[in-house]
Amino acid sequence: MTNAENDLQQRWWNLEAKLVDRFGKKPDMEAILFLIGVQESGDLRAKFSKEQKQDLMHVAVCTLLAQSGYYELEGTDADGWPHFRQLKAMPSLNLQDQENFLRDHVLLYFETHGF
Repeated sequence: MTNAENDLQQRWWNLEAKLVDRFGKKPDMEAILFLIGVQESGDLRAKFSKEQKQDLMHVAVCTLLAQSGYYELEGTDADGWPHFRQLKAMPSLNLQDQENFLRDHVLLYFETHGF
């Protein structure tokens, strides 16, 4: 493992520990994306349909990747849902590198949002 990978892993564990303190259990990547999607959409209802949960995770991924210029927010629709436009193609990565790419963006998101 490289130093950069070690640093990413350590920062990820630190984030997981903070999330455990806040929510009482360790969230997986889907749960983290869901949380970011809820945060970004501002929709704080108690229950979401399966489709709405998927939409919230999509909002999260677009929000995360907008930090690196892959997407930009176009605006919100009448229901308040954010809509994004893809600006550039995603890098071609193997599964482990995709995971690390997404983790890095999640960490940046939480750092810039003061968590």
